[in-house]
Amino acid sequence: MMPQVTPSSAGSRPVAVTGATGALGGRVVARLAAAGVPLRLVVRDPGRAPRPAGAEIVANPGGYADGPGLTAALTGTDTLYLVSAAESEDRLREHLTAVDAAAAAGVRRIVYTSFVGAAPGAVFTLARQHAATEAAIAATGLRHTVLRHGMYADFVAFFATVEDDGTAVIAAPAGNGRVGFVSRDDLADVAAAVLLDDSPALDGAVLDVTGPEALSLAEAAAVLTEVTGRRAEYREQTVEEAWATRRPTGAPDWEIAGWVSSYLAIAAGELATVSDVVPALTGHPARTLAEHLRAHPGDWSALR
Repeated sequence: MMPQVTPSSAGSRPVAVTGATGALGGRVVARLAAAGVPLRLVVRDPGRAPRPAGAEIVANPGGYADGPGLTAALTGTDTLYLVSAAESEDRLREHLTAVDAAAAAGVRRIVYTSFVGAAPGAVFTLARQHAATEAAIAATGLRHTVLRHGMYADFVAFFATVEDDGTAVIAAPAGNGRVGFVSRDDLADVAAAVLLDDSPALDGAVLDVTGPEALSLAEAAAVLTEVTGRRAEYREQTVEEAWATRRPTGAPDWEIAGWVSSYLAIAAGELATVSDVVPALTGHPARTLAEHLRAHPGDWSALR
């Protein structure tokens, strides 16, 4: 059983939130602000930052790659909500720089957004990076909690390409593997619960945060049809076909490798995890894929 959430006793030092201009970080900011938590939003572009009452907005244009700048931005904060960086060729280096900066700044606690199946030998290339980041955080000796997120529910529509006949096709080498798709609303609720709990009960915890069911991509496509009214289907590809159909995007090889290996991780069963973390920490059931898509039609507006 998960521990009960208790109010933070961290005092007046603010909670630092990175990624506050993003879809997940912005949700977390809103929840913490509603709870009266003192906040410092560390952002590249202050003009895009949310503006909850009383929050400090600190510019760090260099992002995680700028260790000294991030150290200065975090100095004087208590807990760091460390949202994983945008995908890049240097993403792991950025993560490790951010962890070092947090330790140098005197941050007391880190809550990190990782990914299910994070392991040095994971099929998904980014899951290997998450594993290395988790290890670096643990090595600091700081109090920490790792939130291993399932694949975002809104990715189902993102995966689909509308063909000439109007069919939305999810073409991928995912086999019959399953995914515990999770709503970012639930991820934000869990993050807020963890950040509000300053007891030692969550120290060192590694929590898989998932939706309530594991779906195959064929089943996910059926949900997409049900919610959007557009015919959707899953079409299995070979690895070679997956690379060939993604090369025309002009994306670099490291990025295509991330895309393709995410599907191969599905095929390998690495994303099929389903946990009770959402209901245990938030007090409400995890949202299904259909519930999330119905609540957020903007997530599939490109399919209209």
